[in-house]
Amino acid sequence: MSAGDPGLCRDCRHARRVETPRSLFWLCRRSATDPSFPRYPRLPVLTCRGYEPGGDPSATPEPDEPAV
Repeated sequence: MSAGDPGLCRDCRHARRVETPRSLFWLCRRSATDPSFPRYPRLPVLTCRGYEPGGDPSATPEPDEPAV
C-alpha cells in the first residue's frame, strides 16, 4: 500500500473521491444514513463493515448528491 492509497475506499461503491485544488478526500456516503460511519474516514481504510466492492473513484456525484 502506497502513502496515497485510500485502502478499501478506492473501490467501495459508497465512497466518493472529492478533490480540491490543494487536497484529496474520500467521502463515505454511508455516513449520510448511518452516523456510525465517519463522513471522511482516516486513510488508508483497511477494514470496514460497510465495504461493498463496485465503486468508481473517478465518478462524479449523483445529481441529487450535493457536491462537497
